[in-house]
Amino acid sequence: MRLAGKVAIVTGGGSGIGRALARGVGSEAASGVVVADLDGAAAEAVADEIGGSALGVACDVTSEADLRSLIERTEKAFGPVDAFFANAGVAAGADEQTPEDVWDRALSVNVRSHVLAARLLVPGWLERGGGLFVSTASAAGLLTQIGVAPYAVSKHAALAFAEWLSVTYGDRGVQVACVCPMGVDTRMMRPEASGGMAAAAVESVRSSGALLAPEDVAEAVVRGIAEERFLILPHPEVLEYFRRKASDYDRWLAGMRRLRRAVESAGP
Repeated sequence: MRLAGKVAIVTGGGSGIGRALARGVGSEAASGVVVADLDGAAAEAVADEIGGSALGVACDVTSEADLRSLIERTEKAFGPVDAFFANAGVAAGADEQTPEDVWDRALSVNVRSHVLAARLLVPGWLERGGGLFVSTASAAGLLTQIGVAPYAVSKHAALAFAEWLSVTYGDRGVQVACVCPMGVDTRMMRPEASGGMAAAAVESVRSSGALLAPEDVAEAVVRGIAEERFLILPHPEVLEYFRRKASDYDRWLAGMRRLRRAVESAGP
C-alpha cells in the first residue's frame, strides 16, 4: 500500500514512535491522519503539527466503544479508514508476582486493543478489497525482555495476532505489518519517567544495540509498508538474534541468562 491519498489512524500518537509515525504518514500526502492518544491534548498538538489533513482524538484503545467512536469520527472527517497503526503500548510490572491489574493493563493495551480494532475494521476492508494493519510490537516479541514479564509476554502475543491476521486475510487484500524495534529514545527507555521500564530492563536493551530516534523507526515503517514487508526491523541486527534463537534455543537461553545476571549485578 502507498499511503498517499489514504486515510490513516495512529494510536498512541501523542508522543514517541506514535508521534513520529503520524508525522511520517502525513508527510506521505495521506488524505487524512487521525492521531489518537489517551492524552487528548497531546494528540491534538501532534495533529496541529501535521496540519489541516489531521485530527487529534482522545481515545482509550482498550475500550471498544472508544475505538468505534474513533473510527466513526475518522470516517466523518475524511472517509473510510484505509490504514490502522496499532501503536499504543505500555511497559509495566516485573515478574510473575506482578499484580493482576498490571498484567491485565499490559495485555489489554498491547494485545486486546489490536483485536478490537481488527474486529471493527477488517469486515469493511474485505468488502472494499483492501486495508492495512500495522502492529507496533517490539524485538521483545521475537526475542524476550529481561525484567518485564508482562511486556515480553504481551508483545509476543501482539506479533502472533499480526501473523494470524496476515495468514487469514493476506490473500484477500489486507496487508499486515509488524514493527519490532529494540531501543528507541522514548519515555519507555527512561526508568525515572512515568511509564518507563525498570533500570535492568533498560540496560539490557541499551547493551544490545543502538538507541534509535522515533523518526528512524517511522522511516523504516513507511519504507517497509511500501515494500510490502510483514516484519519491519528498524534494528537489522534483530534478524540475526532471531536466527540464533531459532537455530539453538538452549544456547540462546543460556546467553540471555548471562545477560540478565550482568545487568542485574551492575545495579542502577
